[in-house]
Amino acid sequence: MSGILFGVGVGPGDPEEMTLKAVRTIRENQYIAVPGKEVRETVAYKIAVGAVPELDEKELIPLYMPMIKDKEEIEKYHDRAADVVEGYLKEGKNVVFLTLGDPTIYSTYMYVHKRIKERGYPTKVISGIPSFCAAAARMDISLTEWNEELHVIPAVHNIESDLNYTGTRVLMKSARKMAQVKEKLAACAEKVYMVEDCGMKTERIYTDVKDIPDEASYYSLIIVK
Repeated sequence: MSGILFGVGVGPGDPEEMTLKAVRTIRENQYIAVPGKEVRETVAYKIAVGAVPELDEKELIPLYMPMIKDKEEIEKYHDRAADVVEGYLKEGKNVVFLTLGDPTIYSTYMYVHKRIKERGYPTKVISGIPSFCAAAARMDISLTEWNEELHVIPAVHNIESDLNYTGTRVLMKSARKMAQVKEKLAACAEKVYMVEDCGMKTERIYTDVKDIPDEASYYSLIIVK
């Protein structure tokens, strides 16, 4: 029998926010894959090992998939990662792939998941707390009420048009465009919140757009209500 690929969401940053199912899945399996050259230096690993200390004794599989814009080039990295994972599955070994937040939301994991699934291997997704839900909880606010809409917008957002959506807007990973984003947010008469490194030791919270730094962490999430 072939092994199973598990995509495990480790949540946004706080090891205590990992689900019981995620912890159990990691504990029950020996082969742990993480996107990055040095597994122990990745954020996903540091979160998971905080909840599962024995993770350090397992076989760690680095899957290097750099954040580049060239689609053809990045697909080569996804193919290589799938090849590595398949090598373990062929031998009947389960592989647990750690990913930040939830595996179904802008996750690197799903690119490998789709390739493995297409090759006929079994896959399972273990949900994790999404970053924007954790950020809202950290700031003690709701994301939506009654019939409000919720729009989750990725890093490559067009701030000119994205702020025109009604309801609540979540701007994910805005660090590269922070100065531009701040300028547009300051011009609108809406409440702006930002959490930097949610759930991590370096976490910072901002409830006024004027206080948000021009240079923020990659893991910065803005909520506009």
